[in-house]
Amino acid sequence: WFTILSIVILGESFEFPCPNDADEIGIVAFGGDLHPDRIFKAYKEGIFPWFESDESLAWWSPDPRMVLFLDKLKVSKSFKAFLRKTNYKVTFNKDFEFVINSCANIKRIGQNGTWITKGLIDSFTQLHKTGKVISVEVWDDDEIVGGLYGIDLGDIFCGESMFSKSSNSSKVALYYLVKELKKNQYKFIDCQVPSEHLRSLGGENISRKNFLDLLKG
Repeated sequence: WFTILSIVILGESFEFPCPNDADEIGIVAFGGDLHPDRIFKAYKEGIFPWFESDESLAWWSPDPRMVLFLDKLKVSKSFKAFLRKTNYKVTFNKDFEFVINSCANIKRIGQNGTWITKGLIDSFTQLHKTGKVISVEVWDDDEIVGGLYGIDLGDIFCGESMFSKSSNSSKVALYYLVKELKKNQYKFIDCQVPSEHLRSLGGENISRKNFLDLLKG
């Protein structure tokens, strides 16, 4: 990479600057490309892509960072009751393409577009084929009504996006993902950017330094 006026511009190499050197809003670098290997390396180093155009790439490592420690998932009494009576079925990696496209196309309050661009969809699809990206699908009969996907680092799951087309379906996806991750002794889910919705589910902010230490440990 090279630096112009303190802005780091990535080149052909997949190397990233240290995320601790990110600017005050959390940007580590600009540029580069969306090669699947670059994206996976970024996540392993605590960096993720977040932008509105495949032609204007930005790479982030915010401080603070929101994470969900698996034992801290908040499950309300009403949601427990819902789980007991629902007919939803949950699968893993059954229809990744449907999940990521649903996440890209669903309308979200306060957002005019999506950060899940065609370039990201193509790269994440390639990573999914190698087992590095996981999807969770929630079914109502033969229809997928909710789900989520993210990067699998082996002991940490980096949640990318979720969608819901019917009551509680994305929460069901998260609930069963956490059960599976706990069974396989994962550390936590990286939620990346703080939000009130994630906080209501048990997400909490930790410092970038703490996050990077947990990532390496």
